[in-house]
Amino acid sequence: MDIRRLRLTGFKSFVDPTELRIERGMTGIVGPNGCGKSNLLEALRWAMGENRAKTMRGDGMEDVIFAGTDRRNAKAYAEFSMLLRSSTMLGEGDGEITITRRIQRGAGSS
Repeated sequence: MDIRRLRLTGFKSFVDPTELRIERGMTGIVGPNGCGKSNLLEALRWAMGENRAKTMRGDGMEDVIFAGTDRRNAKAYAEFSMLLRSSTMLGEGDGEITITRRIQRGAGSS
């Protein structure tokens, strides 16, 4: 099973819709401090069902929603999707599945 694509909107530092395509082979996530590397990994954990705010570096689950800055308004929701691709050695049964998790301010996650 491979992760093929990640999409984030309003998740912590990923304010605007962001899509990361992951090609076959080795993929590294690199960048300067504060660019969102840890937030990306937290989004993966969150989509897979993490529900403890402390492990997401927050006080409550709504802390994953972009809170706003002096220049940017807060978001009403955060959403993360990952496209997974599965294949067998013989190529039979190839398939894709998308896992999406969304949380709305004041309404919880789904």
